[in-house]
Amino acid sequence: MLSALSFSAEAQQPKKVPRIGYLASTSPSGTDEAFRHGLRELGYVEGSSIVVEYRYADGKIDRLPELAAELVRFKVDILVAAGGTPAASAAKRATTTIPIVMTNIGDPVAVGLVASLARPGGNVTGLSLLGPDAAGKRLELLKEVVPALSRAAVLWNPANPSHPLHLEQTRAAARALGVQVQSLEARGPEDFETVFNTAQGAGGILALGDPVYSFTE
Repeated sequence: MLSALSFSAEAQQPKKVPRIGYLASTSPSGTDEAFRHGLRELGYVEGSSIVVEYRYADGKIDRLPELAAELVRFKVDILVAAGGTPAASAAKRATTTIPIVMTNIGDPVAVGLVASLARPGGNVTGLSLLGPDAAGKRLELLKEVVPALSRAAVLWNPANPSHPLHLEQTRAAARALGVQVQSLEARGPEDFETVFNTAQGAGGILALGDPVYSFTE
């Protein structure tokens, strides 16, 4: 009789609902809807079979560590770092135990997110946009559009961990193409007017991908 009562009590215990922490460098966007669509395709229903805690930095990268720490305190079961390297780096610094899924990362090895592509180790996995020839290819395409190109400006964010590497890759490609590279450092839209004024005379501008540059009010 006691064992039957015990079994009944165990059967009535509420099932634990998985909790996902979603950390984004930007404000809500189409990427979020794609994420929700993917959950629905897998049979998950938000608020019922799964709970998602959304945190957005709204283009302010310096807020990411605080938001990541908040999600860790909520004891989420997994962290999704959306919006490139800054979000993934903040998540990795916040926890070494909660699994992290990264998206749109340039070179996860170079920025210290994983030990290697073959054997990542640690608690970080996901998708990378790694392509050593990507920076050179962008410059080649610009030169095809502007055959007389002799100087190209590169817009980059010093606060983005992956940008110094991409800048060096662009410089290496530029040397092979006989093109000079002008560095334009911008941590946010408030710097655009100044840096663009210094780019006068450049035959074209290459903007490295960054959530700060894509963020709009």
